Amino acid sequence: MTQLVIISLLGLVLAFALSAAEASLQRTSRVRAQELLEEGRAGSRSLVTVVGDSAAYLSVVSFVRVIAEMTTAVLVTIAVHRTLDGTWTPLLVSIGILAVLSFALVGVSPRTLGNQHSTRVALLAAPVAIGLRRVLGPFAKLLVVLANAVTPGKGYRDGPFESESELRDLVDLAGESSLIEAGERQMIHSVFELGDTLAREVMVPRTDMVTIDSDRVAKQAMNLFLRSGYSRIPVTGEDSDDVLGLLYFKDVVRRVNAGGPATPVTEIMRPMPFIPESKPVDALLREMQRDQTHFALVIDEWGGTAGLVTIEDIIEEIVGEIADEYDRETPDIEDLGDGRWRVDATMDIDDLADHLDVSIEEDEVDTVGGLIGKTIGRVPILGSTCEVAGLRLTAERMAGRRHRIATVLVERVEPGDDDHEAAPTGEHDTGESRDSREPSRGREPVETGSRRE
Repeated sequence: MTQLVIISLLGLVLAFALSAAEASLQRTSRVRAQELLEEGRAGSRSLVTVVGDSAAYLSVVSFVRVIAEMTTAVLVTIAVHRTLDGTWTPLLVSIGILAVLSFALVGVSPRTLGNQHSTRVALLAAPVAIGLRRVLGPFAKLLVVLANAVTPGKGYRDGPFESESELRDLVDLAGESSLIEAGERQMIHSVFELGDTLAREVMVPRTDMVTIDSDRVAKQAMNLFLRSGYSRIPVTGEDSDDVLGLLYFKDVVRRVNAGGPATPVTEIMRPMPFIPESKPVDALLREMQRDQTHFALVIDEWGGTAGLVTIEDIIEEIVGEIADEYDRETPDIEDLGDGRWRVDATMDIDDLADHLDVSIEEDEVDTVGGLIGKTIGRVPILGSTCEVAGLRLTAERMAGRRHRIATVLVERVEPGDDDHEAAPTGEHDTGESRDSREPSRGREPVETGSRRE
């Protein structure tokens, strides 16, 4: 009787230890094992070996744990039967004892210990797992073969995650536990979504592209570069579907500085990469990195120009909108005195009308910036002006990688003034084509190409 109890306790201790070892080894990644090896921790070399082929070693550990549990169960049942009379009473008592022992001392407690102290337990368990495999390796493999024959499948998966959704759930859990910041959490999700995003979803639409006609010369291109604030602009032929190449600001500067202001832009432009609008963004990013390009023209299914995509467009899908040092926060409306106001271009038209006590009848656009664009019939650039409902609206400042209108100057028009739409000074001298409908920042060019680069 005493021998049965002692052997049962030993089996229980062994099952406890192997259950903790199994939990800790499952939790330890290859990266963590390599870090421990670089730190020179005892047992780390064995740990690297185990996590390198975790399926095989965990099979051995699980097999020995099951043997220990079964041995304990059989011996406890025998001991109870020798103590109590009858059939059902000893059986029920044995079941109760084994249920408590299995749950508390083999199930929950050791696995909790293994998870909470995974590094320490894994370093101790790895040499044991290697020894068990050397002794029981062939027999354990035989059991795996038999198990696969009963439940055929792919066997152990290579990592702890069976699907992308499981990894996303882990990221969310880390965020809820404050292990990672909310921004980091969103960035990781954005990386996953990159493969499901198509080029047409991140491109600058054709209607927002700044282009230059192929019959323009370097001097005219220089003016357009300075006014638009871009460093790269597509060159078009008959229309925006006929894109001939890409013009670089630095190439134009070199040519003008070399005494060639009358050089046709077609002699300065570079080739423009073309991609289908259905191209996944992650593949496009790898292609841009490989070819060392920042731009690509997006073509629709009919072969026409759908838009323009830049490497910054893709990066912003991961990190969010990128603003530069020229962008600043502004109030929705700021009274400048003398009947003049500075308003945010995204301000709702109805809010502006209510604030200035005027009536603006417009159903097709919602914002002040959109109102300017609709009134003048093109995407406004710096200085574009129109008059609506007794108000003169002037595009004052651009911001963001998309170069959208940031602020608009609003002033009342005195009765008797002629209604007009005033284009910015020198607009027709820049060589801007029919599709050159892009705003400017009114400062030196930055590294952008069409809304964003």
